[in-house]
Amino acid sequence: MDNLLVKKTLILFQGDSITDCGRSWDDPDNLGEGYVRLLTTMLPDKYPEHEFKFINRGVSGDKVKDLVCRWDIDCISLQPDWLSILAGINDTLITTITEFEEEYRVLLKRATNELNSRIIMCEPFLLSVDNNAYREDLNPKIEVIRKLAKEYDTVLVPLDKIFHEACSLRTSEYWALDGVHPSPEGHALIAESWIKYLDEALA
Repeated sequence: MDNLLVKKTLILFQGDSITDCGRSWDDPDNLGEGYVRLLTTMLPDKYPEHEFKFINRGVSGDKVKDLVCRWDIDCISLQPDWLSILAGINDTLITTITEFEEEYRVLLKRATNELNSRIIMCEPFLLSVDNNAYREDLNPKIEVIRKLAKEYDTVLVPLDKIFHEACSLRTSEYWALDGVHPSPEGHALIAESWIKYLDEALA
């Protein structure tokens, strides 16, 4: 089952404020207070025979083009075994769909060509908000991510779908008060979902 995990596995998390989640940029080992930190306990419990190292390079406010600009330092140079990307919500109503696909493709192409790593792509998500324009703009970008996940043979964590289903059980405010930034329960849902889809990839 775990043939895609090496004995010592370095996992790099990339993204925006949802991944950043208050991490100290002065401390390269700081993981923030969100789903990344939760995974540092959950993954070793799931795979106790492995030694994991976690790096969080999420940057609050980043759009996909910002990841492109810092990809050399914050990704390629780190040579992760697994690369997890959760980005796109900050591109809503700002980045055209064409630019979004081109920029995201740069990330994946470079990671594929310059790293010996598996990639996990997480959908950006949007819970209930008053402005429907956000949803109308985000949906095509989510479709781009799904298309690229197939093209580059990555693991896809369909967070938008997962949160939509979760909102049938609890209010959207329970998972993310502002519709974007997860509550502790929302971060737990991301972490649980991340492991679920990793497990499926390893099966």
